[in-house]
Amino acid sequence: MPDTIRALVDEELTHGMTKELWSGDYSKVLPVTLQGFELPAVLPAMFYMFRFGERRGRGQFLAKFADAAGSPAQGRRFATAAQVADRLAASDALVGFDDDCERAILGDLLLCFCLENARHAQGRDQQVQRIGAAHYMASWVDLPRTSVNLRRVPEMLVALLADQKDGDHVDITAEGKRRKTWFPVGIGYQDNVLLRPFSEGVCRRTKFTADRTSDYFDESNEKVGLDQLLAIRLATQMERPPDPIPGTQASRISNQRPLAELASSNFAEDMRRFLRSFHDVLPRRELLDMLEACIALGMTSVLLSVVDLLLKWSDEGRVRPKEQESVPHVFVDCSNGVDRAIQACAEQAMDDIMRRVARVPHILMVLRLLDYHAMRNRRINDQPSKTHATAWLDLLGDLLHGRHEQAERVIYSVEEKLESLANRLLEADHADVVAMLRNEDAQSNAVHRLAHGLTTLMGVTSARNNISKFVDSSLLIDRPNGLAVKRKTRRGGGRQREVRAVVLTDPMLEYLVHLQLLRSGNKPRYDRGLSYGDFLYRLRERYGLCIDAAPPGLSVSNELTQRNRAILERRLRDLGLLAGVNDAESMKRIRPRFAPS
Repeated sequence: MPDTIRALVDEELTHGMTKELWSGDYSKVLPVTLQGFELPAVLPAMFYMFRFGERRGRGQFLAKFADAAGSPAQGRRFATAAQVADRLAASDALVGFDDDCERAILGDLLLCFCLENARHAQGRDQQVQRIGAAHYMASWVDLPRTSVNLRRVPEMLVALLADQKDGDHVDITAEGKRRKTWFPVGIGYQDNVLLRPFSEGVCRRTKFTADRTSDYFDESNEKVGLDQLLAIRLATQMERPPDPIPGTQASRISNQRPLAELASSNFAEDMRRFLRSFHDVLPRRELLDMLEACIALGMTSVLLSVVDLLLKWSDEGRVRPKEQESVPHVFVDCSNGVDRAIQACAEQAMDDIMRRVARVPHILMVLRLLDYHAMRNRRINDQPSKTHATAWLDLLGDLLHGRHEQAERVIYSVEEKLESLANRLLEADHADVVAMLRNEDAQSNAVHRLAHGLTTLMGVTSARNNISKFVDSSLLIDRPNGLAVKRKTRRGGGRQREVRAVVLTDPMLEYLVHLQLLRSGNKPRYDRGLSYGDFLYRLRERYGLCIDAAPPGLSVSNELTQRNRAILERRLRDLGLLAGVNDAESMKRIRPRFAPS
């Protein structure tokens, strides 16, 4: 919105209050920024955080590969794959790329294996914006330029995997305790199952793990692939990893967890079990595809569970206990859009979910309003937890629904702010927002009315678009190893709109099969007796992926669900992930392609 609107709200609600409210996030519910991000670029940032225990600051990429002339913005535009290829070829890092044709090939190899252009653009003359997780040393390259572009997703994932029970921030794991976790922080790469498969050829000059100059690549190592070598050569041009973000507090990794405790716990457990069992078994490219599929599925489960909890909190003012929490169910298009009837049902299911997601910006504003007043009320002794904020949200719910002894005082303060803002908006000719703020017939609670008015002033369409982009990013939408696809359509002669459908890509299927076959316990081993029906049941109960059953609230015929089930069965057979000696359902068994370590 125009700066004049922000200045007007600043004037009436004070600058400090407006600063806290003028946001689309609430970290106690979901410790991320609800905007679009690139999920494949998350892993290099996680490598850096696990290795050094801090958030990555700016490095030397632009200084090494951008054009020195002009402004920083111009320098970023000139940092293209062609420019990177020219600088690498001119250095001692690579030999044999001397003429224009050879350098064009090098640029294509970089785009194929390591680098990605801004807005997924094609061509060697486009601005490079991201680096992939080809090797651990990719974390030395500061792409994206600033870590905030990853919307704090790497920090949340590191906190979930490190699983430190207490403390405001994720701390470096003590040397004596490093064997008690599969994901130690700040210890090194050999003891961390996420770093180990991506650190081929990396050695350390000193025994001090905190030394940022100690890591180097052993040139005698002949096991690295071409994609790894390109990432290593890019990194060695940086000479050393970037320093952390300036400032002690800014560089530290928050230990705040999502509100959906069960979905978060399941996500972290899935990543631990998968990496423990397959980090040194799967071919590295296949491991990377499955790992990104794992993150996409886990992020989506956490996000949709948080949305479900927020909607129930808005109605009841209570967060359900962990043992009663469930993942929202969605119908899956196993035909990947080939069967139009199945596709239509899957799109309808996602439309229902996106309508629920669209209500979230208003609820988050309600929470920020109540949080602001609760934190400044000396008679409220509770303090929000830095890990799980369930008790704090219950307290805010009591304030909202009048169950707390300080509820009347908080509501009165909100009403004063509302009336003051309404009078100022009336003078500034914003009668539509004033009517919204004062319409007690539509909403009797002043907190909801003020939240609605502030969300409208900030731009409700923009807020909904931002959270929709976050959903798309979490789904890894339209990617070969993602969880959903999106297309544009017109229905009934109306305007064009986007529709989404959950699908199961081949890497996603391989990940789910290998994970679900693992037995629980300390030693990775398979459950050889997992039937096809049990596999579908686990997908539905743990992740909400409905294949042979309709999700609650959606009418799907039995003929359609059985056709969907048969399509998935054929796909699993084609991938070598299903075996059966006859047509009996009990004889159809899920089988793996790789044995766990």
